[in-house]
Amino acid sequence: MLLIPAIDLMNGKCVRLVQGKKENETVFSDDPVAMAKKWEAKGAKMLHLVDLDGAFEGLPKNAKIIEEIVKTVNIPVQLGGGIRNIETIENLLNLGLNRVILGTVAIENPALVAEACQRFGGDKIVVGIDGKDGKVAIHGWEDTSKKTTVELGLEMKAMGVERTVFTDISRDGMLTGPNVESTKEMAEKTGLKVVASGGMSSLDDIKDLQKVESFGVDSIILGKALYTGAIKLEEALALVE
Repeated sequence: MLLIPAIDLMNGKCVRLVQGKKENETVFSDDPVAMAKKWEAKGAKMLHLVDLDGAFEGLPKNAKIIEEIVKTVNIPVQLGGGIRNIETIENLLNLGLNRVILGTVAIENPALVAEACQRFGGDKIVVGIDGKDGKVAIHGWEDTSKKTTVELGLEMKAMGVERTVFTDISRDGMLTGPNVESTKEMAEKTGLKVVASGGMSSLDDIKDLQKVESFGVDSIILGKALYTGAIKLEEALALVE
């Protein structure tokens, strides 16, 4: 099980939101690059970046910081937030990112996902599927679509996508534990590899997700729990290793 610390970027700072809402913002660091180095030094094998300004505005806004993080650390980095066209995907991968995560565009322009998988490979293009009561949340979680999360997962698999970052947004930033059942369902019913995200609050949550690892849930994003100290990265890594 791969544990991936999250660095959420907003106005050049490292922040956390509760349930994706801009007004529920906590700034954890003015130096996201230093934060990236810290997680690498503590043993992280990968980093998860989110350009929150990009997610809300529809185009990446923190490119300089993202580039600096990629150049500074020696571990793979994946990025989501505001990536809506082929040119942006190409530019980001050229910066040295390991994977880009597509969100809203996967619903609004699935042909773009298919083209991206064809051009860059299904291992480079991850689709972020954010669920609320089983339905897909889009536009920085401000709207919900009629499509279920599993329906979208199956469509993305057919486009060539190999992996999804799956978030139950009712749990995100709440430290209430992940939705293990719906995370397992996503892996089991779609055949996608699943990165679990949202709600991690303790080592027990990681243990619960390890129980569904055999279904294809192979990674966990750790956000607020790391920043509040509810989970210590060294202890979590020791648990999965």
